[in-house]
Amino acid sequence: MNKPIELSDELHFRCGVTSKNRMALAALTNQQSGDDGFLSEDEARWLERRAQGGFGIITTCAAYVSADGKGFDGQLGVASEEQGGRTESLARAISAAGALGLVQLYHGGVRSPARLTGVQPKSASAFSSTEENFEPPRALTSTEIPAVQQDFVEAAKRVVAHGFSGVELHAAHGYLLSQFLSSTMNTRADGYGGSAAARYRFVGEIVRATRSAIPKAVLGVRISPEDFGYARGLDLHDSLEVASRLAEDGADYVHISLWDIKRLTKKEPTRHPIPMFRAALPPEVPLIVAGAIGTRETAEMALGLGADMVAIGRAAIINPDWAKNVLTAGWVPDQPPLTPEQYLERAVSPTFINYLRRFKGMVG
Repeated sequence: MNKPIELSDELHFRCGVTSKNRMALAALTNQQSGDDGFLSEDEARWLERRAQGGFGIITTCAAYVSADGKGFDGQLGVASEEQGGRTESLARAISAAGALGLVQLYHGGVRSPARLTGVQPKSASAFSSTEENFEPPRALTSTEIPAVQQDFVEAAKRVVAHGFSGVELHAAHGYLLSQFLSSTMNTRADGYGGSAAARYRFVGEIVRATRSAIPKAVLGVRISPEDFGYARGLDLHDSLEVASRLAEDGADYVHISLWDIKRLTKKEPTRHPIPMFRAALPPEVPLIVAGAIGTRETAEMALGLGADMVAIGRAAIINPDWAKNVLTAGWVPDQPPLTPEQYLERAVSPTFINYLRRFKGMVG
């Protein structure tokens, strides 16, 4: 009988890299970088503090790989050598704390507004929407597709060269990679759209090229299993096939964004997604799970269902030492709201605090 997985257990990736435990800091939008995309001291401090707090993996916020892929104010960029070079001291600090530093690589696609990029948003296809402030995108041309794919590869090479342990490709939450996977946002007829396999092609080619470019670094991919929020046109069974293909193409792990660990799937409402995705992956490819995991109970629930690692979001904002303290019996994590002064004590900058005010009950 196999020994149950513990949060404190090491996790080995098939690229040869090992995480000291099964707890990761999830990639979190924070708007702390400069308008030029350069890493700020505030953002570095926030991430370094969580590395010191015991997490095995520290994932940066989504970092844009192309200038026209920027999606929000104060977003980190790794689209140039100058931007990537600014992250080197952060990579060293995360490593010195005993954690693996991963940069989440991203292109916003339709979610990259012209006010930030100066150009019309691009996506898998042109489409319209009735949502407020929607900017209709144009379809990437056949010559632009390989260029955008190469932007991901070059960004991965860049951050690994500057000391990070690897990258996580952001194919969730309705950003560009997710738009290609979508049956509603991708209506291409050139081999990159149509069937689920064709819609995966854009992502798969990036994964294979990135794997080849950083063979000894961690390569993970985050996906949305089903429609939620900006992630649309996603079928559960298609997403299971995506997970399987990602493993075949060289991903070291697959990360599913569930939003709520206790929620069952929409398509099969009597089944939980974690066992389904664990079964879709080979044993050597870990499954990382995020979704309102904030206590030892919910983290162990995820592991018990088949996850190999948990990604912690809001709970890590409030509890920078969550990964250390959760292993102590009886520890109860702090809950929101916190005052601005309490956030400052936790290495959360005024800019990040202001961003958190968008979420009900986070700032008191």
